[in-house]
Amino acid sequence: MTTFTELGLSAPLLKALATENYETPTPIQQQSITPLLEGRDLVGIAQTGTGKTAAFALPILQRLDQDRRETPRRSCRALILSPTRELAGQIAENIRIYGRHMKLTSAVVYGGVSINNQMRALANGVDILVATPGRLLDLIGQKAFRIDCVEIFVLDEADQMLDMGFIHTIRKLVAMMSVKRQTILFSATMPQEIAELSKKFLRDPVHVAVTPVATTAERVEQKIIFVDTARKPELLLRLLKDDPSINKALVFSRTKHGADKVVKRLVASGITAAAIHGNKSQNARERALFDFKSGHCRLLVATDIAARGIDIDAVSHVINYDLPNIPESYVHRIGRTARAGADGIAISFCDREERAFLLDIERTTRQKIPVMESPLGAVPEVLPALPHDERRSQPNRNGKPGGQRHSAGRPPQKKPNGPKGSGPRRDERSASEPRSERPQGQRPGAGAPKSANANSKGRPTAWFKR
Repeated sequence: MTTFTELGLSAPLLKALATENYETPTPIQQQSITPLLEGRDLVGIAQTGTGKTAAFALPILQRLDQDRRETPRRSCRALILSPTRELAGQIAENIRIYGRHMKLTSAVVYGGVSINNQMRALANGVDILVATPGRLLDLIGQKAFRIDCVEIFVLDEADQMLDMGFIHTIRKLVAMMSVKRQTILFSATMPQEIAELSKKFLRDPVHVAVTPVATTAERVEQKIIFVDTARKPELLLRLLKDDPSINKALVFSRTKHGADKVVKRLVASGITAAAIHGNKSQNARERALFDFKSGHCRLLVATDIAARGIDIDAVSHVINYDLPNIPESYVHRIGRTARAGADGIAISFCDREERAFLLDIERTTRQKIPVMESPLGAVPEVLPALPHDERRSQPNRNGKPGGQRHSAGRPPQKKPNGPKGSGPRRDERSASEPRSERPQGQRPGAGAPKSANANSKGRPTAWFKR
């Protein structure tokens, strides 16, 4: 069995790891730490929860500690870019923990908080900076920071950067750096644009991968419940009432407005819950995370982008209140449970308009999700495959009827059904930072009368298929 000592880590790092009871490196750490200590560029394919933060943080800390030098004012030696505020904060906290016995300085900057305080914190320079792309570009634009002295550059969650529209910002930032640097890129998936980016930014990189793309965790028990859209709130409340084992659950909503509605319904029913999404202030997001981690809040309702990279232990259940329209998002979602060798349960609600999403998920993951009997009553009869003409009218993975596909992850160019003002407020993100949340497609037929799912005799129409 490989140990951290065998990987060549220094005594201060080993002491910090021992304090945290980390004894055995994960597969991504075993494959990454040695080449990174040697100064090699690296491309890593790893999903959240595999230990990738330590895989790049430990070598960075050791290299900077062993090659001590003065950091220029308003600059840094190592730069780590993260797509979200929450993930940036977690990375910075891990660096503080691992480097507690080293005299290295670090800082974290992101939008949604005062830029003046961040300017003051960076004035004398820091060894390691964790940043979101938009806020970093703002600091550079105001002449408060420079990155031409960066020796080590980490691009974390690269595929999420692509989905959030950060790629052009990243290109600008990389152009400002010295070509004499070590570059590390981590991504859960490897779309074509990210592959091309890695070829341009990295020099003879080492490639490591630990989890095949779109492979679900083996220890997650998956279930699907068919339900009419209007009865989803009732179904969620019934599950929480009937199953006390759901004591710490992540609930995923497709939209920010939907997440707020779910929380409002839960709180009104006496269940502690909080929402986290791009419309929330940074203080509200941090408070919701703290309450959920500490056990003061039973449910955390989140959108995909807001939850990306959040590492929370002991999550008993993941509940997909809305099925995602991108299969890889389903994999990321259910991976939030069953961590550190524990088991977990993922329960997904599927309404009429989400059938195509379910088929896409099962096709991508190469597995059928077992049907769970609904506590609200009988499940509608299963249908045979849709006729060809009807299938074309069903929503595809981007929320559009067949034949009207959009680029992966981009919503249809259609005014959303949500209320006016539901998008991020300008003052909650940096001026040049793209929207931190994007609606992932509206379900066709939303708002249809309830009678649409019943025949003339009042019995449920058999509209679900497998």
